[in-house]
Amino acid sequence: MMVWMTIPGEPQGKGRHRAVRRGDQIATYTPKKTKDYEDEVQFCYRMAFAVDEPISATIVAAFGIPKSTSKRRKVEMMAGMVLPTKKPDTDNIAKIVLDALNGLAYPDDKQVVELQVLKTYDLDGYVEVELRNWRTRTDG
Repeated sequence: MMVWMTIPGEPQGKGRHRAVRRGDQIATYTPKKTKDYEDEVQFCYRMAFAVDEPISATIVAAFGIPKSTSKRRKVEMMAGMVLPTKKPDTDNIAKIVLDALNGLAYPDDKQVVELQVLKTYDLDGYVEVELRNWRTRTDG
């Protein structure tokens, strides 16, 4: 089993739950931006497969190169010589993608036994996700 998909647009991290007080009640909610991105991940997955086995996940988060970047710096970014060390953090990128696939690609993200996340630059932002059966994965 292998699933591969691309989520168009800039990578996003998982937003923290928000809490609001209404009288004596405290209500929590997921921020709209986080929910919308999780919906986009689920849509992309449906367009590409659900497994009940140990999974190896690879996530590549490509950030769009800012228009103000010099030509020399842009070449370095495209060659992988300069990598994005900005937010969102890799763990938050992984969390939003894996949580969005819960109950869809797998019963629970506890099945992900191996995870690799790479942040890079490209002309346009996107996130690529590859899910493999951990027992049949190929290294290198």
